[in-house]
Amino acid sequence: MIAAIKPAGSNTRGLLAYLYGPGRHDEHTDPHIVAGFAMLGMPDPGRDSDATLTQLARHLDEPVHLRNSEFGKNVTDHVWHCPVRTAPEDRHLSDTEWADIAQRIVEAAGIAPPDDDLACRWIAVRHADDHIHILATTVREDGRRPKLHDSGIRVGDACRQIETDYGLRQLKKGDRTAGRRPTQAEMHKAERLGWEQTSRDWLQDRIRAAIPHASNAEELLAYLEADGIAVKPRRGPSGDLLGYAVGRPGDINKDGEQIFHPGGKIAPDLTLPKLRARLETTAPEEHPTARRNRPTTAWHQAADALDTLHTGMNDDAHAQAHITALGELLEATAQKAPTPLRAELQAASKAFIRAQRSQIRAEDRAAHAIRNAARDIVHTTTGPDGSALAALIAALLWAGVIANRWHEAKGHAHQADAAREALYHLQTAADQAFTPTLVILDQHQPSEEARRTFAHDVRAAVPDHADRILTDPSWPALATLLADAEARGHQPHQLLKEAAAQRELGTARQPARVLITRIEHTSRNPSPNPRAEAARLRTTASVVGWQATDAQPPAVPGVRPIRPRR
Repeated sequence: MIAAIKPAGSNTRGLLAYLYGPGRHDEHTDPHIVAGFAMLGMPDPGRDSDATLTQLARHLDEPVHLRNSEFGKNVTDHVWHCPVRTAPEDRHLSDTEWADIAQRIVEAAGIAPPDDDLACRWIAVRHADDHIHILATTVREDGRRPKLHDSGIRVGDACRQIETDYGLRQLKKGDRTAGRRPTQAEMHKAERLGWEQTSRDWLQDRIRAAIPHASNAEELLAYLEADGIAVKPRRGPSGDLLGYAVGRPGDINKDGEQIFHPGGKIAPDLTLPKLRARLETTAPEEHPTARRNRPTTAWHQAADALDTLHTGMNDDAHAQAHITALGELLEATAQKAPTPLRAELQAASKAFIRAQRSQIRAEDRAAHAIRNAARDIVHTTTGPDGSALAALIAALLWAGVIANRWHEAKGHAHQADAAREALYHLQTAADQAFTPTLVILDQHQPSEEARRTFAHDVRAAVPDHADRILTDPSWPALATLLADAEARGHQPHQLLKEAAAQRELGTARQPARVLITRIEHTSRNPSPNPRAEAARLRTTASVVGWQATDAQPPAVPGVRPIRPRR
C-alpha cells in the first residue's frame, strides 16, 4: 500500500472537482465519500443529488475562513491531499475497510489525532476499486495548524501495519534515503516535449556521470557547464561556493525563463556538502617504491583496488564509503567500456544508485583508492584488453555481492534490493566479457597429463571446492591458464590458493570461471626473480639513506650526481 502525500494546495473546490469528475481518461466510477471527520450531515455529491461540490468545499473550509477573518492573514496552503493505493495483486477492499484505513492514516499523519474533537476536517473519497483520496483542510477547529512534520514517515509506518492487518502486499519500510518521485506535472511536461525522462531524472544522470571526472565541486560544475547544462552557483561575499542549482536545456517556465533545480532536490546525496565530502578527499601520499609495482593500466589498477574492499567492511562508516565509491567506479566503467557491454553496465550503475546511500554516514576518505581508480578510468585514453576488462567486471560483481551482504546484515532492505538488481546486470556483463577469453583458452588446451597434474594442484589448494571446480565446464580453460602461468614462472598451487582467498567460492555459480578471472589478473606479469627484487630493495634503501643524511650517492662515470630536494 502506497500513501503519497502531495504538496500543499489552496483550492479545495478544484480538488473536489477532480475527485468527483470523470478523470483524465474516464477512469473514475461511482465517486463517493467512505469516511470523514463527521459523516452525519456531510454533503456528499456522489450520494445526494441535492448536494453540490461548492457546499462540500465550504463545509471543509469553514475553519480556514474563520481563521482568516480573525487574524486578517489568509492561509493559502491549507489543502492536504493523500491518495492511498493498494498493489495490483491485492484484493478489492470494501468501503468499510477503506474507511478504517483512512481513519488510521489521518491519525498517523496528525490531521485527526485520536480522541481530538478539535482536529482538522477531512474526507476520504473513493472513485475506483484500488484506491481512495484523502482530502483535509489543515486548520483545526480551534484555529491552530496541525503538527505535520515527518507525517510522511508516520503514514508510511501506518501503511506497513495496515498491510499486515489486511493481508496485503508487504512493502519495505522507508528509510528517508529514496529520491523524490517525479510529479504528475513533470511527467506530463516530459511527455509533451517528447523527453524520455523528467528534467530531475535527466539531471541526476548527468551529475552522477560527471562525478568521476572531477576532483572538487568547482571542477564538477565546470564539467556540467561544458556539457551544455545550465549551472547556477550560489556564492558568498567572499566568492566561496555555498550551493548550486542546475537546469536542463529547453526546460523553461511560462515566461521563457530557465528552470533550475537545487542538487538536494534532485537526489539526497547530491547536495553540495555531500558532493564535497566525496570529491575533495585527499589520498595518502604514495610511497616511492610502490610506483614500480603499480598495474600497467587503469583497468588493472581498478581491479586491484577492489581486491581489498572486503577488508574495509568491518567499520560501518568505512563500509558505506567503499560502497559509495563502488558506485562511482561502476559509472566510470560503464562510460569507457566497449559498446557491446555498455548497456548492461549502465543499467547496473543506475540500479546501484540507491545502494550508494543509507542512514549510515560515510567516512569518504577511507575509499580514496576506489575513487581514484574511477577517475583514472574516465581519464585514460586507451581502452581495456579483453582480460583486463573481464577481470574488472568480475571484481565489480564480487564487490556488489559484498555490498549486498553488508546491506542485508544492516537491515537496509531498499539498498539490498538495489544491489541485487545491479548484480543481475553485472552478471550478464561478466558473462559477455568472459566469452572471448574462454574461446581463446579452449583453443590451446594442455596435454592430458598436464591436466591431471593441475587437477592435483586444485585438490591440494582448494580441497573444499575441488569437485565443483573440476566438473565446471570452464575447467579445461582453467587448466590452460595454469599452464600458461607456470610457463611464466608462477606456481599453479600458489596462484590457486591466492585466488580462492580473494573470493569465497561457496556461492559462485561457476567456481572455475571465478578462478580464471582472478588468476588471469594476478599472473599477468612474469614471476619476479627473488635475487633481482632483493637487489632493488637494497638499492632503494640506500638512496633513501643518502637523501635522509644529505650525503651524495657514489659517483658513476658519465652521470651527474643526484642532489636531494630541500
